[in-house]
Amino acid sequence: MIFFYKRLLPFKHIFQWLSHSPKPTKDFTMREFAYEHRSGVYQRYISYDNADDFKNHVVNSNPTRFEVGAVYSVNPKERKFLPKSAYKPVSKELVFDIDMTDYDDIRTCCQGTDICTKCWRFIQVAAKIIDRALREDFGFEHLIWVFSGRRGAHCWVSDPRARNLEEGTRRAIVEYMDVLGAKQTKKLLNLKKPFHPHVERSFNIVKQEFAKIILEEQEPWLTTPSLADDDKAWTQTEELLSFIPDNTLQSELRAKWKNSLSLSTSRSKWEDINVLAKTSLKSQVQVSQLNEAKKEIILYYMYPRLDIEVSRQVIHLLKSPFCIHPGTGNVCVPFDPRRNISMNAEDDAYGFNPTTAPNLLQLQRELDIWETKRVNRESSQPAGESGDEVETRVLDYEKTSLKPYVDYFAKFVSDLTKAELKGISAKRDLEDKSLEF
Repeated sequence: MIFFYKRLLPFKHIFQWLSHSPKPTKDFTMREFAYEHRSGVYQRYISYDNADDFKNHVVNSNPTRFEVGAVYSVNPKERKFLPKSAYKPVSKELVFDIDMTDYDDIRTCCQGTDICTKCWRFIQVAAKIIDRALREDFGFEHLIWVFSGRRGAHCWVSDPRARNLEEGTRRAIVEYMDVLGAKQTKKLLNLKKPFHPHVERSFNIVKQEFAKIILEEQEPWLTTPSLADDDKAWTQTEELLSFIPDNTLQSELRAKWKNSLSLSTSRSKWEDINVLAKTSLKSQVQVSQLNEAKKEIILYYMYPRLDIEVSRQVIHLLKSPFCIHPGTGNVCVPFDPRRNISMNAEDDAYGFNPTTAPNLLQLQRELDIWETKRVNRESSQPAGESGDEVETRVLDYEKTSLKPYVDYFAKFVSDLTKAELKGISAKRDLEDKSLEF
């Protein structure tokens, strides 16, 4: 960890991201940080004066990870000398948390803390939906998505408007997007018809992925004659049947699948719904109700599952981008759900792949390989020639697979700070004009 903090973690970019400026501002100096130590101790109310203080403090403390909190009305280090009423959170990025464990009732490839490329597709789809809603419905521009290091993703919204939201407004935004809500554990959603534009747009996103993810890869309704009634696959099948609005059709489907003498796949069950509906449904109203039910099934299995409290609470702390996940050794790298920034050519058609994300041991090996090649190059050069001048321009992170992620984050921070400075300049111009009379 000392090696990583000293040589690879992009402290400068994280500092500028949280300061919203190349120089220290109250957004950074009055912000709370927290450490998780190997002993299990959790240390809160840490703050820094500048970027150098930030790096030196982290290196000297060497935590397993550090977390980012809110900006407060007073310096977190001074809170114990003041009455509690004086220590209030004033701003923080609007954040969203998607955890793969919330999909355990529908994913079949993995469970618990395990994750693979198949179930990561749920995170991909969720990120696309949330990202578009935040940009198109709320007008936010400065969003960064970060791999949690094991089984999920975090979204940080850094627009000034987002950072200054009160908790009630934060809750309203996340509830707007929390289409499943508490109903995600129920069998019927009863979404209002016609769908809200956000829900309709989300459906158009998920329906493109439904066949691949659910019918082919996850196979939640796969059954064989040997499976018992209490098997998870049959429980899932019953859940599927609960969406069917016509009781006759529901009974016919159950009988067909129960009496099947061969393997019955998720795709065949999905196709059976239409086949049997042609003879069971007698009116166009019943057909329309079934079509609406099928849309609800797709949304139920594919729509993002959100943690409202993480988004609502201004005081909530979340681990920083580029931290090392203590359980996996993976780096919490940023990614763009709209494109791929991986260095792995095999991921090009897939997007960000958590199984090939930079890992601490991998980064150490990559640096060692770089240094070995450098020494070999120098030893093979004719006397009097040196590549030192070129080598000194290469930063350590640029020698590793961390490079595209740091570069992507640096671009995000640059755009954010430019917009911030432009907003400050526009505000000053407006104030100057107000003095003219």
